[in-house]
Amino acid sequence: MYYIGVDLGTSAVKLLLMDGEGQILKIVSKEYPLYFPHPGWSEQNPEDWYAGTMAGLGELLEDCDKDKVAGISFGGQMHGLVVLDREDRVIRPAILWNDGRTGRQTDYLNQTIGKEKLSACTANIAFAGFTAPKILWMKENEPDDHKKIAKIMLPKDYLAYKLSGSFCTDVSDASGMLLLDVKNRCWSKEMIQICGISEEQLPRLYESYEVVGTLRPGIAAQLGLSRDVKVIAGAGDNAAAAVGTGTVGDGRCNISLGTSGTIFISSKKFGVDENNALHSFAHADGNYHLMGCMLSAASCNKWWNEDILRAADFASEQRGITKLGENQVFYLPYLMGERSPHNDPKARALFMGMTMDTTREDMTQAVLEGVSFGLRDSLEVARSLGLKIQRTKICGGGAKSPLWKRMIANIMNMKVDVIESEEGPALGGAMLAAVGCGEYPDVETIASKLVKVIDTVEPEPELVEKYEERYQKFRKIYPTVKALF
Repeated sequence: MYYIGVDLGTSAVKLLLMDGEGQILKIVSKEYPLYFPHPGWSEQNPEDWYAGTMAGLGELLEDCDKDKVAGISFGGQMHGLVVLDREDRVIRPAILWNDGRTGRQTDYLNQTIGKEKLSACTANIAFAGFTAPKILWMKENEPDDHKKIAKIMLPKDYLAYKLSGSFCTDVSDASGMLLLDVKNRCWSKEMIQICGISEEQLPRLYESYEVVGTLRPGIAAQLGLSRDVKVIAGAGDNAAAAVGTGTVGDGRCNISLGTSGTIFISSKKFGVDENNALHSFAHADGNYHLMGCMLSAASCNKWWNEDILRAADFASEQRGITKLGENQVFYLPYLMGERSPHNDPKARALFMGMTMDTTREDMTQAVLEGVSFGLRDSLEVARSLGLKIQRTKICGGGAKSPLWKRMIANIMNMKVDVIESEEGPALGGAMLAAVGCGEYPDVETIASKLVKVIDTVEPEPELVEKYEERYQKFRKIYPTVKALF
């Protein structure tokens, strides 16, 4: 049978068709616009997601035996606020994960309600990108629209609703709303009250691999598919990517170099770090995970190459970089503020250390290293909890760069395992669909069978030592300049 994975990203939706043996048959991508109506704001129109997804599904299924399609599932950008009225019309553009407008609401939650109470209710504290502060922002700034809200959902769940009619979400994605009691995998009644909403406005909760419904008859007819095609809940993009890289079970690690950057550590036990610097979320495998998330990762490299250098060939910009661990230029990767571990929406990017002999290559190298150092900040929090992480998988667009993988291995002092297929959330979504349809008994089983390591980048002792010195300098920069932001 065939399974479809839909990765609803920030810049495009990627659709993947996979057979039951894990063979990827076809991949299609459809872009859509991203809007910045005010500095620090980031929005998209949910109708654009749906239009792109339907166009992509049509193209994906053009040449396949449609009778073999058994299920469809999702990986999606997390935290976005999607609100519908009683007629299922989108009330306002979705406020995205990298939107920084909710500073006041985030401070209210963390300082007035209190981090201790938030952590007790949800296992997390408030971050500007989370969904709950956005609900409060809307209540304060758009009260008329706030009163119209009948359904609150996350981006990928809008697709699930349009395709199946099921008002649903999964526990991994819901963990990032600051409305879920993560430990007990249910909505927090206290947080619902604090946000001034009702449980009826929130979707029904599912595990990521559970069936939420089947295709609406009109959708099935439009795509030429059976009405019996199952729609499976899916997961937040990082949890779905972790499934796609086999980061499931206990003590596995994955680093994602996508638009945002994450370090993701799977665990069979629920746990929270005392400063809430890392997110403590439910995982798509039915267990839990810790995650550090930086808001700008590969997007830093994209900005630097496309907007500043006006260069389309990213690889050629990296060819002249040879002196690893010796760069005197530093880069803070906070183009959209920062989440883990600083939780500072006002943080901004900067270069430091340039001289008259600084080269184009030095600046490019600093961008790649700055993102890597930023991810290590979160790794250090995990290590402070006693987690001994010695190797990691890697995925995302940035993972296609051999140079960046080498930097990660040496800056983190970890083995970096490269997997056969780096398709991230789309592959994870297809794998969740296969589990939901009964092709595999559970997520760990499908991951152990389908995810294959084809190469390992080993840390080099001399480079590890050089980068340790550079990292210790890097970690002093943000505290020094924080007051300027």
